[in-house]
Amino acid sequence: MPLRAPVAIALLLLSVTWGYSWVFLKLGSYDSGPFSYAGLRCFLGSICLLVALRFSGKPFFPKRFRELLILGVVNTTGLVGASQWAVSLGPASRTSIVVFTMPFWTLLLARIVLGERVRGVQWIAVAAAALGLIAVIQPWSLESQLAANSIAIGAAFLWATSAVMIKYIQLREPMDLLHLTAWQMALGSILLLLLANVSGEPPIVWTERFMISLGFTAFISTALGWCLWVYLLDYLPAGTAGMAILLIPVVAVISTSYHLGEPLASGDITGISLIVGGLVLLTYKAIVEHRSATSDVPPE
Repeated sequence: MPLRAPVAIALLLLSVTWGYSWVFLKLGSYDSGPFSYAGLRCFLGSICLLVALRFSGKPFFPKRFRELLILGVVNTTGLVGASQWAVSLGPASRTSIVVFTMPFWTLLLARIVLGERVRGVQWIAVAAAALGLIAVIQPWSLESQLAANSIAIGAAFLWATSAVMIKYIQLREPMDLLHLTAWQMALGSILLLLLANVSGEPPIVWTERFMISLGFTAFISTALGWCLWVYLLDYLPAGTAGMAILLIPVVAVISTSYHLGEPLASGDITGISLIVGGLVLLTYKAIVEHRSATSDVPPE
């Protein structure tokens, strides 16, 4: 069945929004410490999501506070904080690609934690991602951004960890996705702001560039982006939703290279091609499995 027009538009808008946000994340890093920026961005975004939750007619106050707090530490404090830290140290284009290796880490974590087997084309995808990471990081070169790349890999791993955590939470007792997203982001953002304070980051320089960057990432890529993602999760098969992740790093590389003038070396291009190729394989497999599963369901 073809995608309905609103769903297709939401998918494209999310991919462009999240991909383009890497330009603003880099710009914001010029006037602010990484944890201050990440904390403000997520705090403002969570306020928007909490307002949307309040008027959605769904239960507002959290009942599973401990789970939301732990998820907030991993998904918001950890993932968003590490991503902003990495992009403040290295090129946004390279950082975005490394962070979006999340699906490969999810595969490996699911194998260890959930007992899900890695089969056939998935091993090829993981191997392509591993080779791509080596080409991008270039550990043999003293000039490579080892710190930024290592932190970005940590962010990808935290993202994968949070994905497995969400799966556990939903299997134990399903929770509304908007409720889950808003509250874990609010709790995690407060911890980010506390971290910025105790780490001794320099004060924010409230330039016009910074305010535009913060406005885009807080209200567009964070608040609107997560609303779009929740909408897509409600209406799309998992395999099709994965196509958003496939397009986002491509948009990120093109936009950061164009607006920030970040040159791509031959090793970067090779590595990015291998990683995107692995993502294509994973997406294709997910779509094939979804079609096979739905075709086996008898008509009502």
